[in-house]
Amino acid sequence: MPARPSEDELIARYFAPLAGPAGLGLNDDVALLAPPAGRELVLTTDALVAGVHFFADDPAGAVARKALRVNLSDLAAKGAEPIGFLIALALPSDWTAAWLEAFAAGLGGDAALYRCPLIGGDTVRTPGPLTIAVTALGAVEKGRMAARSGVRAGDRLYVSGAIGDAAIGLRLRLGLGPELAQEHRRYLLDRYLLPQPRLALAPAMAAYAHGGMDVSDGFVGDLTKMLRVSGVSARVELTRLPLSPAARAAIAADPALFDIAATGGDDYELLAAVAPEQSAAFEAAAAAAGVAVTLVGEAFAGALPPRFIGRDGREAAFRHGSFSHF
Repeated sequence: MPARPSEDELIARYFAPLAGPAGLGLNDDVALLAPPAGRELVLTTDALVAGVHFFADDPAGAVARKALRVNLSDLAAKGAEPIGFLIALALPSDWTAAWLEAFAAGLGGDAALYRCPLIGGDTVRTPGPLTIAVTALGAVEKGRMAARSGVRAGDRLYVSGAIGDAAIGLRLRLGLGPELAQEHRRYLLDRYLLPQPRLALAPAMAAYAHGGMDVSDGFVGDLTKMLRVSGVSARVELTRLPLSPAARAAIAADPALFDIAATGGDDYELLAAVAPEQSAAFEAAAAAAGVAVTLVGEAFAGALPPRFIGRDGREAAFRHGSFSHF
């Protein structure tokens, strides 16, 4: 077996080529970054652990891309444009140069695609599972961040894309889902493996959304969190929940999957709360950006839990509103 590179060699070989100017060639212990004029910095961090957030045998490039994309989703929800990221990589004893090369290639591809260069980080050894922590930095026009706590009574509530694909895809990966056509199965598995951060929607979020949040732990639970910290309630029509053709096919085969779609994690779609007089402009901006948005409900005054109305017209209750890490 060829000798593994040292930490300095590892950084120089795999990660220094990904570094932007603020990363100082990854030759220092820090990055040096000047905030863009007239903008505020938005920072977010997420940790991914093998066996918890991804499968240990997932392709290395896909793991790297997911680690970056889940952070970019948070930036998009705030209306922020990416400007760079840091990564901390805790490698178990069985890592190989081939795995790290594929990881760096996936990471570099997405860093270029989303114009979010690497600006620093750390690599360590761990006796536990592979762990990846990414901290992403973005910039938004001063005063325009779509805060989770910004929802107002009367706001219309939107969600981007489709809900539930990743949760159903995870069940398929675990061998628990129904038999589906191959194109539906592949689509759902890919939606779990590789999130699609809605960065194209970020300008519309900054321009029109009072409140924003990404759906990482489940639509029902995450919307409830956003409404709670905003001090408002809402009525949400579950019949409006956007579902992909693949998810519809899975739910038709197993109706119990609807609740899993509504509460399962890893969608990385965006929630937006928009004033009624701004809703047409928001919808037009989303359409121009090529991102589908669906009106699912309306916020109203009061601190009561939101009312989720099911397909039978009755209020729905969920055993678990969202994924929990603890």
